[in-house]
Amino acid sequence: MSTVYDIIRRPLVTEKSNYQANVLHQFVFEVAPHATRTMVKDAVETLFDVEVVKVNIINVPAKRKRSGRSRRMVVRQSGYKKAIVSLGPDDRIQYFEGVE
Repeated sequence: MSTVYDIIRRPLVTEKSNYQANVLHQFVFEVAPHATRTMVKDAVETLFDVEVVKVNIINVPAKRKRSGRSRRMVVRQSGYKKAIVSLGPDDRIQYFEGVE
């Protein structure tokens, strides 16, 4: 049995996720590979004390990348599972807000 701290691994902070957080009230997290929508919903509601409206889950595939010096060597980056959590219009997660 996994805890809520095992389900949500880390927040994903990019330009797109900042736009989603500010305009669309959607927050993006990397989650455990075995996590389901209901598990992610319960974990976010427990950890951040917010009301979750909707959860979308995406399996991001692994990608191949070339190394810096020798362009011949190919390195494989592992895939991960990503969850986009939609909140109500009045709920916020302070972690994504920045310095206040």
